[in-house]
Amino acid sequence: MQERLAQVRAAVQAELDRAIGALPPGDLRDAMAYAAHGGKRLRAFLVMESARLHGVSDDAALPVAAAVEALHAYSLVHDDLPAMDDDDLRRGQPTVHVKWTEATAILAGDALQTLAFQLLTDPRIGAAEAQMRLVAALAQASGAAGMVWGQALDIAAETAGTPLDLAAITELQGGKTGALIRFAATAGARIAGEDPAALDRYAEALGLAFQIADDILDVTGDETVTGKRVGKDAGAGKATFVSLLGLDGARAEARRHVAVSIDALAAYGAAAGNLHELARFVIERDT
Repeated sequence: MQERLAQVRAAVQAELDRAIGALPPGDLRDAMAYAAHGGKRLRAFLVMESARLHGVSDDAALPVAAAVEALHAYSLVHDDLPAMDDDDLRRGQPTVHVKWTEATAILAGDALQTLAFQLLTDPRIGAAEAQMRLVAALAQASGAAGMVWGQALDIAAETAGTPLDLAAITELQGGKTGALIRFAATAGARIAGEDPAALDRYAEALGLAFQIADDILDVTGDETVTGKRVGKDAGAGKATFVSLLGLDGARAEARRHVAVSIDALAAYGAAAGNLHELARFVIERDT
């Protein structure tokens, strides 16, 4: 898996560099390029592997992988803003609003979001019907019924000052973190016009495992390794999977979701080996 992940990282970075490099020069373009550089690229990997499972070439899937990473980068830029999570460190570097200004960060996020949808119109993807399926699915995953909805729930909980219970956190993270992961994992089926249900089940469980691992890293991680501040959730009094379940309970819950995700791939057999490994990787990572 690691070799394939490295290949995906390099290809997606080159695709994003090409798309952003074609824009007019200035602070906006520079901030977009800065925000879109680096990262684990797990969402892009999901796109590329789900495409491979459905006989879709890497060349056709690459614009979709770049699109989901551009959308993810936008979400991080906006989440880091003072009005949101107020973070000053991302991927081991100053956040965009710290390096430039809040206004530039807002605009860079806006532009990365629209770039994502532009990338989904790339003719390499194939038929217009496939492109439209992807546009509709990404809009659903990223908007007021998906990622943005999850962020709104998070802000509302902080404003109310009332810690959420486990069901509410699961619902919140299903939008904030899980919706984009589900889009990425089902993208290959959508390109091919095939049923995405099994990959959607896989991604739902994977997204929860990923978020639980993030909550664990906020308690146990080293910010020189994670590249972002740790201990923020406890400092803010936020309810997390760890605060509700304890470290051992959270680890057990993450392992349970990994098992569910792997079971969902049974119909794909050995061809889904990289996705099996990814599910295990998300709870073993240190970043």
